[in-house]
Amino acid sequence: MSVKSFRPKTFEDFEIVDEQEKVVGHIRVKPSGVLWAPTNAKTWYGVSLEEFATHLEKYGKKQKK
Repeated sequence: MSVKSFRPKTFEDFEIVDEQEKVVGHIRVKPSGVLWAPTNAKTWYGVSLEEFATHLEKYGKKQKK
């Protein structure tokens, strides 16, 4: 008898919407980086987690948890 198990997700997708709930793009978070795709695009734009972290530390606004 075979053993069954759950396969962990390799990414999480999120829709980005505007004030009228219209989808303006998608973000995909992966262990290796973050990807962005505008609405109806067939191409994703991505950065590594290191590049993402460096950019946010330099340009991001500090937030409370």
